[in-house]
Amino acid sequence: MSTAILVTDAGFAPAGPAEDWLSPGDLDGPARPDPVRVALTPETDPDLLGPHLARIAAIRVVFPAVADGRGFTLARRLRRMGFAGRLRAAGQLIPEQYPMARACGFDEVEIDADRALRQPEADWRSAAGRQGYLARLRRAVA
Repeated sequence: MSTAILVTDAGFAPAGPAEDWLSPGDLDGPARPDPVRVALTPETDPDLLGPHLARIAAIRVVFPAVADGRGFTLARRLRRMGFAGRLRAAGQLIPEQYPMARACGFDEVEIDADRALRQPEADWRSAAGRQGYLARLRRAVA
């Protein structure tokens, strides 16, 4: 299998046809029809997107490794900058990271079909119902 799977609070869904994701540098190039979709790596400075946020419909943040949490910080910064479009985490994520992804502002997670076989929908649904340690800590302090 090679198709991508989208994980949301509702469970698994096929990602559909491949979408055309631009890089941040493409936003300053030739005029493109709005809205646009942009793919970011964890190294991307979100301030590069500032002048373009209003025309961006979706942002895909790539997670190159399970232990690389920079994408969570990037998502939080984008939401604080006012990005209100669809925010997708893509790549090397596991079900245990799903609550953190949602807490940071991601709307969905994209995984490959092989990962979906190893970590089925039931694992992701179970994780969706869990609160992260920060939520538990806030509740304990309140």
